[in-house]
Amino acid sequence: MKNTYRLLTRIVLQAETPLAIGSGNKNIKTDATVVRDVNFLPYIPATTLAGLIRHTLPTELQKKYMGFQEKKEGEGSRLILSEAKLLSANGTPVDGLGVEAEDSIVKLCHELPIRQHVRIDHRGTAVKNGKFDEEIVPKGARFCFEMELMGEEDCQELMDKILTAMLSDSFRVGSGSRNGFGKIAVKEIRQRCLNLINSEDLKLYLGKSSSLAEEWEGFKPYSVNHQQESDNTTYTLKLHPTDFMFFGSGFGDEHSDMTFVREPVIVWSDDNKADIIQRDCVILIPASSVKGALSHRTAYHYNKKQGAFADKIAQDELEAYTGKANDAVLALFGSEGNNKDKKKSRGKVLFSDVTIEKKASLETKVLNHVKIDRFTGGAVDGALFSEEVLYTTTDEEIELSLMLSHSVTNHEAIEAFEEAMKDICRGRLPLGGGINRGNGTFTGSLTKNQETIYEYNAKH
Repeated sequence: MKNTYRLLTRIVLQAETPLAIGSGNKNIKTDATVVRDVNFLPYIPATTLAGLIRHTLPTELQKKYMGFQEKKEGEGSRLILSEAKLLSANGTPVDGLGVEAEDSIVKLCHELPIRQHVRIDHRGTAVKNGKFDEEIVPKGARFCFEMELMGEEDCQELMDKILTAMLSDSFRVGSGSRNGFGKIAVKEIRQRCLNLINSEDLKLYLGKSSSLAEEWEGFKPYSVNHQQESDNTTYTLKLHPTDFMFFGSGFGDEHSDMTFVREPVIVWSDDNKADIIQRDCVILIPASSVKGALSHRTAYHYNKKQGAFADKIAQDELEAYTGKANDAVLALFGSEGNNKDKKKSRGKVLFSDVTIEKKASLETKVLNHVKIDRFTGGAVDGALFSEEVLYTTTDEEIELSLMLSHSVTNHEAIEAFEEAMKDICRGRLPLGGGINRGNGTFTGSLTKNQETIYEYNAKH
């Protein structure tokens, strides 16, 4: 008999950065909602997981284990996946009808945070129609799903390949993976291989429920011994703020007209119980803010290397050297393509959001501003506003990690990218909002695969 073995695997994933598993819909509150199950809770569809797993496998294994259709020939998939269901505050998957309304995770996920975005052009201003927002699943949310692989005794080798890919730093789930979303960590793996010819194994297999909420006695803890060689170069920026920081939320509150962005974070104890760090106690540095600044400065350094200077280029040709028309930006950060659906390219740099639990060393301050009439020296009507900024009372260090794919072959683009990151360390490339008012400057060091390649020195 063929395919008498069943390799069953149960996996618990944790969101290391927020997740954006889009539903393709919008509502009155946001431009993009996450996909939700019958309990109105976010989940990860099995089709999403299947697509990610297929992408990690070579073509011959895809056809052998995940099915194919070629003209009149075809074969069904031997890998069966469940949806990944949200874990409640007590660590149990919420599967089936009915939820505990007072559960802290359930309450949080019924009203998910909304992340604001605005696209900035090379002049530092907002692009027309470039303002949008999206619903996200908070950092720390856990999901559980199961896989069943039909085959012979060689099933374990394939499953180990899948698990190894999931354990790699570059594995991302959902959209916005190039904007800081979708990084996950595998928190638990349990597994059992059954031979259905064996009567005891068959009885155990038939007694297993399809509900993720029900524990199955057959699972045993499992760990993967294989290590996948990284196909990325890892850069780490260790930064110290020199003044105020401001990463805008797009909203105000009772204290100021503009506040810095805050989002709740879910944390788990050693006994797998969840707690929520409320949004007022969390400081967020969105990866999209860092990506936008680096993209613009990379274009500048690349143009400099190519000898393309603004005073030597006609005004109507400048756009060919900026944004996604710039060769370095296209090679590193990708492009959605033009109106003719050409020049589509996926970004080769992976970013991650940075979340910091608010401590005594990080203080907030409300700054008041007023626009002055240059002729009368008086305040302009309606031009008084305030912003809430962050500053540090100690030598606080903020760590940003980026990964660059080895598939990038444009060495001048890579050099320009590294120079842009060094500019952040020198305090020459501010991050966030209000940079023309002195916000967002840092000093620090840059490491490449754990080797320091640049460190700012005040004597420079």
